[in-house]
Amino acid sequence: MVFAAPGEARTKAEAVLRHRPEPLHASVAHQVIGIWQRDFGDMRLALRHLRRARDWAARAGSADREADVLATLGVALVHSGRTRQGLDALRRGVGRGTGHTRARVLFRRAYSWWVLGHHKEALEDVRRAVPVLRQAGDVIWTARALTLRATVHLALGAVERADADFASAEDLWAVTDQEHDKADAVESRGLAAFRSGDVPAALRLLDEAEERYAKLGTPTFMLSIRRCEVLMAAGLAAEALAEADAAIAELDSIGGQSTRKAELLLAAARAARLADDPATAIARAALAARLFAGQRRSWWEAHARLVLIGARHAAGRRSGRLVADAAAVAERLVELGAPAAPEAFLLAGRMALGLGRTADAERYLAVAARSRRSGPPLARMTGWAAQALRARAAGSTRGVLEACRRGLGVLDDHRMTLGASELRARATAQGAELAALAQQAALRSGGPRQLLVWSERWRATVLSAPPTRPPADPELLSHMTAYREIAARAEETRMEGRPVPALERDQRRLEREIRSRTLHMRAEAPHGGDRFDVGRLLERLGDGVRLVELAVVDGRVQVLLCGRGRVRRFEAGLLAAAETEAEHVQAGLRRMAHPGAEARLPVVEAAGRRLEELLLGPAVAHLGDGPLVIVPPGRLHRVPWALLPSLRERVVSVSPSASSWLRARETVPPRGGRQVLVRGPGLATGGAEVTRLAARYGGATVLEHRDASVPRVLAELDGAGLAHIAAHGTFRTDGPMFSSLRMADGPLIVHDFERLGRSPYRIILSCCDTARFATVGADELLGLVTALLPLGTAGVVACSAPVNDAAVVPLMLALHEGLEAGLPLAEALRDARAALPQDALHRATGWAFTAFGAA
Repeated sequence: MVFAAPGEARTKAEAVLRHRPEPLHASVAHQVIGIWQRDFGDMRLALRHLRRARDWAARAGSADREADVLATLGVALVHSGRTRQGLDALRRGVGRGTGHTRARVLFRRAYSWWVLGHHKEALEDVRRAVPVLRQAGDVIWTARALTLRATVHLALGAVERADADFASAEDLWAVTDQEHDKADAVESRGLAAFRSGDVPAALRLLDEAEERYAKLGTPTFMLSIRRCEVLMAAGLAAEALAEADAAIAELDSIGGQSTRKAELLLAAARAARLADDPATAIARAALAARLFAGQRRSWWEAHARLVLIGARHAAGRRSGRLVADAAAVAERLVELGAPAAPEAFLLAGRMALGLGRTADAERYLAVAARSRRSGPPLARMTGWAAQALRARAAGSTRGVLEACRRGLGVLDDHRMTLGASELRARATAQGAELAALAQQAALRSGGPRQLLVWSERWRATVLSAPPTRPPADPELLSHMTAYREIAARAEETRMEGRPVPALERDQRRLEREIRSRTLHMRAEAPHGGDRFDVGRLLERLGDGVRLVELAVVDGRVQVLLCGRGRVRRFEAGLLAAAETEAEHVQAGLRRMAHPGAEARLPVVEAAGRRLEELLLGPAVAHLGDGPLVIVPPGRLHRVPWALLPSLRERVVSVSPSASSWLRARETVPPRGGRQVLVRGPGLATGGAEVTRLAARYGGATVLEHRDASVPRVLAELDGAGLAHIAAHGTFRTDGPMFSSLRMADGPLIVHDFERLGRSPYRIILSCCDTARFATVGADELLGLVTALLPLGTAGVVACSAPVNDAAVVPLMLALHEGLEAGLPLAEALRDARAALPQDALHRATGWAFTAFGAA
């Protein structure tokens, strides 16, 4: 009962002890309480009860009872870090037990061997236990043994064997009432799905297991460890770190298992390393390694030392000693049969190359490169990264580019199984090293076309194919409706000056539910999108249009100027300096959104001149005078390009990638070309331009007041030719997929847009912060605009800074006047800026808006 209904079992055991039971019953009751405390509570109390259970078993004169308690005590001692005592208790339990009881003891010793990382010994004990348990008809313990054997197989990389055992165990669990073990089986299936490369299924199964555990009221420390692993693979390292740290704090608060704490510390260290926080990674990994050493868990200690060495290297440590340490850990992982060995050899090789020790590097990298041919996607990625570094050390540009192509192809296949655009974007971080190696090789080879191809190869890939439509999931739709209602109530309450802690808690809970269900989606038709073709781009640009792609290689901006049948390269400034200048410009535009900021105008204009020098450099003299398309790196997405002196009088549009611009250019407008005008609540001007635009367009659909609800707006936007939305925009740095436009019934979020069959061909977002993005992954952007581009929108006008609502009205009216005259968005926006008064307020308003795409 202690696993089927833990709380009830503990209560009954305490009741037994209150009535002076006979020794045998007292032993069982203390053992039940000890198991509960061991797995869900305080280890000190667990050991106290289990020692009493052992003593009562000895008084009862039952060898099998004593053997059973010794097994439970042994597991608890191992979990508390007293490895030698724990293994001794388990050894005595095996010796005391007979038949069926001995098989159960063997299973628990196998479990302890697995906790300690002794996988060969664990498999041997399970091999001896399973036939006896099956012969005895012990369904529950046979299922537990098969689940354990599958878990050990997973640790050794034998996924197919693990799947077979998990399937057999699940069949057995189906006929029992062991709810905790059933939840554990779901959790284990999630781990198996992850090991086979199915991240969405892993997240779904782990969430299901958590729901099952919650009904039982049991803590989920092992689940947290596994979820951290999956989150890291999905590119959500910061979330993994937060989960691990929260679980550590909870475990410490109850005096829980020392072994679990060490594993959580290791998960936190890995997550911190991936989140570019080497100091935290070093602290967590060092403590984990000490705990594992004290627990005599050499498998785990080796993994902790691998993370520790990698974090020290990331923090700037460079020494032959560190290389030797990495090589020693790699050899130890090979001895242990750990799948992480290639990762360690790659680290040793990378560090040796940095010190100029090419012979050592070649030896280590050659071993790591063997993993490129088989195994899960991330293991093969490790192998191709090693092969690329080998080729670079040998001076083979062709070898580097081939290894990078093959490695990124593996990641493409993995990434495109992910249905959620957020996961697709974040997963690209795992290809960042390969993309950088390829760009460096292409730059050294001297061919600007090749550098353009590799700049495109890993830029804005999330836009290369439409996201998977969210499923017609009634619960998801219900959560989204509830989210809108609560967000709207919270906004109203804030405007009344009252606190909203309860509503904010509900809003955060619903956000977690929506995001969780969205991350479970698998891609409907996995593919990597169209491959970039330089010839096709140049043909589409023709003689009049120029495209400038800004590639960043080793921190410096490389300007790739495309047009008139060729690609030319110019070297500009440092990316870090450009980022700093762009922030200064944004601060200046924010101040100029208010009357009386004329004095800031010369400062902002001077910053624009510096930005032009850093971002375009000598390429400025070769831009021609026709329309210009800018393709910036993700970290420069907030640059107001119209502020740059050479671009102020030009037709300028921005695109996340050249491939994205090509798709927009080739997008055919929908038949009918109907117009939709939307006015949200709470605007300072009341959305004044919407009334005047409605008169201008005549037959346009106008949604305002109660009609401007999210369901109605989405229905009308689907397949429209032109949409104009005047509504407050909110960008969420903490959750870009919840960035929103405020409608009558609450926020219209990015997840809502992804439900559209086809987003409007052209869309104008006339309020603040609608063109802000979160930079994630290798070079990806998440936000409102990037949600629209893969769904059929060919052109967007949006704003990257706070603006003055009143100054926006004349800009929007002039913009639509240009559209009515048949101009594309970028040209209409250029002319609209020129038509504004030339005071600081109106000039800042015009600079804050950008045209995206090609419509």
